[in-house]
Amino acid sequence: MIPRFEILTLTHLVGKRLTMCFAHDRTFELWRHFMVDRNAIPNPVSTDRLSVNVYGAAFDFDAETPFEKWAAVEVADVEHLPEGMEAFTLPGGLYAVFRHRGPAREGAATFGTIFGTWLPASAYSLDNRPHFEVLGATYKPDDPAAEEDIYIPIRPKV
Repeated sequence: MIPRFEILTLTHLVGKRLTMCFAHDRTFELWRHFMVDRNAIPNPVSTDRLSVNVYGAAFDFDAETPFEKWAAVEVADVEHLPEGMEAFTLPGGLYAVFRHRGPAREGAATFGTIFGTWLPASAYSLDNRPHFEVLGATYKPDDPAAEEDIYIPIRPKV
C-alpha cells in the first residue's frame, strides 16, 4: 500500500459530532442525524463529506478509549451555522493519503495495513492532528465498489 502525500491548509468544516469509542461505535447514528440536515449547510466547497476522528494527544487506539467523531462538509466560511450544527477547524499539515476500495466494514483491514505495516516501516510518525476520510457525493458504505480517501496526519521521524 503506497500513499500519496498532501500538505493541507487550514480547512473550515460544519457538521455534527459525537463522542464514541471503537468498542461502542456510534458512526451510523452520527451520520443518520447529519444526513437529514446536511443540505441546510450554507457555502459548501464541494459535495464531498468528511468523517473526522479527533483523538487526544495520549490516544492509544484501545477499543475503550473515547474520541470525538464528526460528520461534516467543508465550507467557505462558518458565519451562518444551521441549528444543530457546529463549526470545526481542521488544522493544516502533512498527510499520508490512502485509498480504501470496498465496503466500509472492510476498512479495518486497510487501517491495519496503514498502522501495522506502512507507518512503522516509513520515515514518518503520527502527528497529533485529526484523522479523516473523504467520502464522495455518491459514497455508499455498503457498496463493494465504494472508494474513500483516508488522511493520516504525519510528521517526519526525528
